[in-house]
This record gives sequence, structure tokens and C-alpha cells, in this order.
Amino acid sequence: MKAFGKILGLVILGLLLVIVALGFALTHLFDPNDYKDEIRQIARDKAHIELTLNGDIGWSLFPWLGLELHDAGIATLTNPDKPFADLQMLGLSVRVLPLLRREVQMSDVRVEGLNLRLNRDKHGHGNWQDIGKAKAPDTAATPKVDASTTPATPAPAPEKPAQPIRLDIDSLTVNNARVEYFDEQSGQQLSAESIQLSTGAIHEGSNIPLKLTAFLSSNQPVVRVRSELAGELRFDRALQRYQFEDMKLSGEVSGEPLQGKTMTFAAQGQLLVDMAANIAEWNGLKISANQLRALGELKVNDLDKTPQISGGLSIAQFDLTKFVDSIGQTLPAMGEGSLSKVELVSRLKGTPTSLALEDLNLKLDASTFTGRIAVDDFAKQSLRVQLKGDTLDVDRYLPPKSAQANSAAVARQAEVKSSEADAMASAGAGTTPLPDAPTKGAWSTERLLPVERLGKLDIAADLNFGRLTLDKLPIHNAALKASGQGGVLKLENLRGELYNGTFEASGNLDVRPAAPLLSLRTRLNKVPVERILESQGQVPQVKGLVNLDSNLSGSGNSQKALVDSLNGNVGFVINNGVLVNANLEQQLCQGIALLNRKTLSGTPRGKDTPFQELKGNLTLRNGVASNPDLKVRIPGLTVNGNGDVDLRVLGMDYRVGIIIEGDKRDMPDPACAVNPRYEGIEWPLRCRGPLELGAKACRLDKDGLGQVATKLAGNKLSEKLEEKLGDKVSPELKNALKGLFKK
Repeated sequence: MKAFGKILGLVILGLLLVIVALGFALTHLFDPNDYKDEIRQIARDKAHIELTLNGDIGWSLFPWLGLELHDAGIATLTNPDKPFADLQMLGLSVRVLPLLRREVQMSDVRVEGLNLRLNRDKHGHGNWQDIGKAKAPDTAATPKVDASTTPATPAPAPEKPAQPIRLDIDSLTVNNARVEYFDEQSGQQLSAESIQLSTGAIHEGSNIPLKLTAFLSSNQPVVRVRSELAGELRFDRALQRYQFEDMKLSGEVSGEPLQGKTMTFAAQGQLLVDMAANIAEWNGLKISANQLRALGELKVNDLDKTPQISGGLSIAQFDLTKFVDSIGQTLPAMGEGSLSKVELVSRLKGTPTSLALEDLNLKLDASTFTGRIAVDDFAKQSLRVQLKGDTLDVDRYLPPKSAQANSAAVARQAEVKSSEADAMASAGAGTTPLPDAPTKGAWSTERLLPVERLGKLDIAADLNFGRLTLDKLPIHNAALKASGQGGVLKLENLRGELYNGTFEASGNLDVRPAAPLLSLRTRLNKVPVERILESQGQVPQVKGLVNLDSNLSGSGNSQKALVDSLNGNVGFVINNGVLVNANLEQQLCQGIALLNRKTLSGTPRGKDTPFQELKGNLTLRNGVASNPDLKVRIPGLTVNGNGDVDLRVLGMDYRVGIIIEGDKRDMPDPACAVNPRYEGIEWPLRCRGPLELGAKACRLDKDGLGQVATKLAGNKLSEKLEEKLGDKVSPELKNALKGLFKK
């Protein structure tokens, strides 16, 4: 028995020696390079590819089935002369015995100088679509077969599903590889160059260290990216579960979109794709791009249908203006320091075509907003905004006045100051000539609206603010609702509290015509008019609570064009007000003293004129507002006026009549004592000049005084006639005679 075992051992040893000797003989005496033509034919018949073998083939048989190819290429059978892939060297080896157990145990796999060229022709057909396809048979040379005489071939019995092959690779290394894609239809070219890939041992169900570097580029637009990817890959094909742990992606981007600037980027986290559950996750998400830093997590459900995105995002405070500049972009001109402190926290919700920021908390400089921002359709740029903010100063985000607008304002202010200097000396007394009507344009001709951008807007906004500053006006508890689509923008409502009064506006902007059309409706209720004027940098000439209703329209894309085409109506009432720096009473007393042929003994008691009510209606035609019914109620006086306000130059030309209802002062000036015969007489004033001068541009209308004197003379004759006639004539004749003198 012992001898039998010894003999058996010798037999086995002999067989192994024979196998080793046979393998040695095959690998040393059999040269596969002598059979390149046969190998190419097998590739055509079995794999349906055209294999080019320009270099040597090296191989080993046992215990490793090794293969080493040099200078090889692969093409499709339809285009055998145009290889879509070639490589300098491919080296791999597989253990022979594990193959019998459907296990692939490989040593290091090495690929050198791989070039992969993917091309889509002008008909939209890609060269990769023909890989593995047999060449179409020549129908003319193929004999027709009569199906009726061909015996039916029984269908093969269904095979049992093959067990998955188990992979076991020591490592994979790819050096200096290149992948290129070109689309002849669009001219788009994409490439990945200098690809370097290295991995650790590849075992299913185990972490596989991986490192990949590449340079990516595009020609439309011209962009170049340096990228590096590292992490540990883990997969389980039976569970259809794939993980990329400790993933780190970093690199730099440059090119045309960045206008010569460079953006550095980095991303990291834990990635998971579970095809069985149809979910994908990115946990521990960290992203940076120049100054931008963000944290979050993402989850995608329904991978087999329309993917649904959810998660959270937190962006640390950063300077948006500097960030945008660092990536070669520009923001619209704004006030200094705008968008210097931006911070965001939000939940994410979306699909491949939409994205929403829910439960948003946004900090913008000194403002804080909560609510929702969404893009309902990326292709249409459909923006939906629902926000509530504590405060927002819109003025700081508006462009500063241009040099052209400033020069126009300077020229006009010079004209106003000249007129004011002439008027200041004795405006109250009314002895100087009337100021000249202004001639300098008050408005800029610079382009006002970004028409192209506004025409593409698809927006719906619902905003609320604790305090909104707009055109220097502080609106409290402001609410704004607006929409825009197809080139028509609608301000559905803007309302709030303004200086303890209320403010409301609505309007439309149509940017489809060459000259945009604007319409605006506003309503003010009990708003201090002097506060509005002060907020615009003007010295108020009137004080009081104003109620105003307006409906205006205009066309054009500059301040000047809009004002020149302004049409509509405005109605206003100011209660419990004051005419500042205008003692109308003193001017009236001077007129009365002139008629009485006396001299005023006292000095003006005040520089202002209080009034109970100031109201009127304006009809605007092409930038000129006509006001036929100005009325002011002052204790003891009634003021009527009519005239025009030329908004194009901010000038006015008014005729004002003042009716004396009685001097109520306890100690009137003797020269200004009101005679009962003066009651009902309308004393004339003329106001002309820059609108900013207000009542300082008003003077006693001496031409009108002649008519007053004539009327007074007629009244005096009428009184004497009354004394003479007494009751001796009929009332009809008496009235006719009186009317004759009053004409």
C-alpha cells in the first residue's frame, strides 16, 4: 500500500512535469505572431470587429494565461480603414485553473497609450453603434432560399441563466489615454486627454482604492478643465449596489465663459447608487468654487422613471460680487458694497427640468428673507418667487446715475439757482420780475431698460417686506405681487404704509414694441407731501397731507422719452398744509395798499402761508400737465389757479387769483384794511419759472390789477347810482344799470 502511494505520487509528479514541459514547449516553440491573420479572421467572425496587430504578441500559458499586445487597433467592419480605438500596449494575465470555476483571477492589468475616437456623422450616426455588428450581406450574391422547401429548425431550449463571473484583479493601470468625441452636425468636439487611472486590488464587495486624473476640453465654447478624482469604489453586482466612499474631486476650469479667469473647484462626500431600490444619494456633500463654500446632502428617487431630487444645502457667507468677478462675469451696476454678504440655507426639491429652494433662509447684506424660490422649467427659465423679508433697500441695488444724467442735472440746477437768486431778494414782496421759464432738459437720454433680458422673463413674484426702501421712500409693511411672460410685465399690486399714510400702485410694461409701453396707476392716502419731496433731495415748497390718484402712460426706453410721451390724469388734494417761504397775505396787502394809495407800516409777520385745502386735477399731454382748477382754501382767503406744468423741463406757468373773504386778524395794518367793497374781488398773481421755486416764483400780476381797478370803479359808480335812484325806478331797470358798470 505504501508502495502504491509512492507510485501514485510519482505518476502525478510525472504528469505535472509533462504539463509544465508542454506549456514551456507551447510558449517557446509556438509563436502567436505567426498566426496574426488567423487571429484577425477570428476577430471578424466572432467579435465582428477589424483587429489591427502591428506590434508583437507576447503570451504565456501556465499557470498564468498571459497576453501582451503592442501597437494594436480596432475598427468596425463597416469602416475597417478608420480605427475607432488603438493602443500602444495592453498587458494582462489570468490564472488558468480558476477559469474552470468561472472565476477571473488576474494579475496587474496595464494599458498604455489608449486612444478612443467617437464620431457622429452628419446623418447623426455614431461609429460606436456598429461595434460588434456583422457586415451587411451582399443581397445580390446571396442565393434566395425557398422557405417552403426549408425544413423548420426547432427552437433551442432555453438556457439557464449563467452565474456571474467572479472578478479578482490585483490592480488596473491606464497611462496616457485619450478619449475624443466629434459631432459633424454641430461641430461640437469634446476630449479627455492625459488620462491616468490606477486602482488597488479589484474584488467584488471590497473597497477598491482609485485615482483618476485627466484634462477635459471643449470647443463650443472653448473650455479646459484639469480634474483629479480619488476615493474608494465598492460594488455588488448581485445587489446592484455601487458606492464611492470618501470621494474627492478637485481641479481648475478656464476658457471663454470665464473671460480669461480661472475657477478652482472641489467636491467631496459619500456616493451611493442602489439600482434595486432606484435611489442615489450624496451624503456629506462639500463643494467649493473660488470663494464659495457649501455643505449639504442630496437624494434622488425613482431612477427608473422621472428622477425626483430632494435634500438640503447650506452656503456660507461670501461676497457675491467678488465671486462673480472671479469667474469672469459681471453684475449690473449697483451701489458700493452691494451683495458683499450673501448666505443661504434651504431644502432642495426638483426634477431633471426643475429645481425649488424650499424653506429658504437667505441673508442679503442687511436683509433677511424666508420663503421659496423655484425654477419650474430650466428651458423656459420659469422663475417663481415667494419671499418675506424684514427690510430691503432697493436703491442700493440700482445703478448709480450716469455721467450723462449727472451733467443734465448739473446744467438744470445751475439754471434753477440763477432763477432762485433773482427771486430770493424780495420774493415775498413780489417786486422783482418773474423768473424766466426753464429751458434745460431735466431727464437723461440713456438707455433705461434691458429690453432683451426682460423680453425673455417668465416670472411670478409674491414678496412681503417689513420695510421697503424704493426711490428713497420708506414703505412699511410692503407687499408686492408681479408677473412677467412673453415680453409683458405686470405689477399686479405694490402697497404699503408711507410716512403714516398708505401707498398703492399697479401697472404694466410691454417690451415687445420697439419703444416699450409703460402704464402706471398710483394712489396715495394722507401722505405728507413734504416728506416725499425731501426724500427726493428737493426743498419742499408745500407741506401737508396729500391724497393722490393717478393713471399715466408713456413709451420709450429712456427717462426723456418716457416723460416726453407721458399722458394721463392726476387728481390731488392736500389738507392742513403750508405754502413755505411765501407770505401771500403780505403780497395781497401790498396790492391793497397800492389801490388805497397808502404805504404799509409793518413788516411781514411770517414767511409761510398756512392753508386748509389745496386741490386740483392735471391732464397730461406729451409731458405737459394742464391744471385748470387749482384751488386753495386759506383762512380769510380763497385761491384759484390755472396753468401748466412742463414736466419735460420741470417748469410752471400759472395764473393765480386770490379772493379776499375778510381779514380776521385782530390788529390789521391800516394800509391793508379790507374794505367791504373789496370782498369778492379776485386779486391776480402770476407764477412762472422752475418748479422747485414753488411760491417764490410768484409775483403780483400788475396787468391784472388794472382789471381789478376797473371793476372797483364800476362798483363805486353802481353804489352812487343806487343812492340817486332809490325806490323811484323799477328793480329791473336798476339791475340793468348796475350791470352796465360792472362789465
